[in-house]
Amino acid sequence: MRGVMWIYVVIIFLSEAWSHETVHREADFTVGSDANLTCTNRTWRDTLFVIWTIKLKHRSEECRISFSDNGQSENTCNDGKTLLNTSSALPYLHIPNFSADDVGIYKCEAAYRGGNENYNITVTATVPPTISAWLEFKHNKMVAVCRAEGGNPAANVSWTHAGNTSSLIVQRDKEGYFIVDNNLELPATKIPENLTCVISHKSWKEDRILVPKLKASHAWLWQAVLSVITVLMVGISLFALKKLNILRNCRQSDAATSKPPPIEDVEEVEPYACYIQRVNSIYN
Repeated sequence: MRGVMWIYVVIIFLSEAWSHETVHREADFTVGSDANLTCTNRTWRDTLFVIWTIKLKHRSEECRISFSDNGQSENTCNDGKTLLNTSSALPYLHIPNFSADDVGIYKCEAAYRGGNENYNITVTATVPPTISAWLEFKHNKMVAVCRAEGGNPAANVSWTHAGNTSSLIVQRDKEGYFIVDNNLELPATKIPENLTCVISHKSWKEDRILVPKLKASHAWLWQAVLSVITVLMVGISLFALKKLNILRNCRQSDAATSKPPPIEDVEEVEPYACYIQRVNSIYN
């Protein structure tokens, strides 16, 4: 413990003697990969000490990893991070199996003969999103929803079908990861054929393609809507056909009443009239 305290006494002294400007950097690593951070390009032969002060996003306290040329070392992180050397004896901080828990600010100070280097490195994670696509009723309309959530950076979400109104919504969850929704309004009576959603992300070599499916909770509603629409269309058709028949019958009736009465043949009527006259003359 005294050796560690002696290291920090030397660090304070050297820091006051060498006022080196702090350099700010950014580093991004894919979740599941091995991450390496460098603090100096000096070899261990020229290095007096290297100290990493790490403030992780999901930890309330800082932890330290250090090593000096006299063999003194410290590691209070206890999560697998360690100081290693390359084949050419360059020191670096190794983070195995990088995860979202390793996101944070990594401060590094390296002292060597003749100077020192200071870095503040903001470390972020490339996290592949969870993707899904479905069909649902929203505001009395059929909507296709394509979602990429829990990713970093934000995914690119698009539809292959054009011609309908779509809206892209990008927001962050409480952990700071992105939720991307692309909503596409569809015709009320027919879902376009070959409707697919294309999602691309930095962590993938190839795009992901999804076909939206109707949610089970909305399937009965969709069938009910189609049934109602079908019944309405049949009813309207029958009503229109009935009206057409009535109108046709009325036209035929009007045409029949507008014809003049048939003219009787005088020659056929006269013998009957004469016979009536003879019978009446007998009674007279």
